[in-house]
Amino acid sequence: MIEINPSLQIDESEITLEYIRSSGPGGQNVNKVATAVKLRFNMRASASLSNDVKDRLEKIAGSRLTTDGILLIEAKRYRTQEQNRVDAYSRLVALIQKSIQPPKPRRATRPTLASKTERIQTKKLRGKIKSDRRNPGNWE
Repeated sequence: MIEINPSLQIDESEITLEYIRSSGPGGQNVNKVATAVKLRFNMRASASLSNDVKDRLEKIAGSRLTTDGILLIEAKRYRTQEQNRVDAYSRLVALIQKSIQPPKPRRATRPTLASKTERIQTKKLRGKIKSDRRNPGNWE
């Protein structure tokens, strides 16, 4: 079980890990050893996440989410497979923790008197500049 917070855990059977060759540091080892980790998590089929969390996770995940609802995380920061696996898990946990928190509700505000007057002043100034550019009429 992967613990997201004390009240939420994800079963490791819901997560699939695939090891691939990585670019980046490692010298000749890069061409021989599969150190990068591709983590797949089917968030739509996950029973541990509520629908609200799934919706927020969809927005947060962005391009990391496939059309089938599978979250892909590719970790290739480190030279060892173990470090990359830990990195992939921690990034998954961070994404889910971010999606657990409901967004802060927006409080409607009104513009201040100073901002209103400043806006009107700049509009008047702009209008004056434009009216000064106009053709004054016949010069005869």
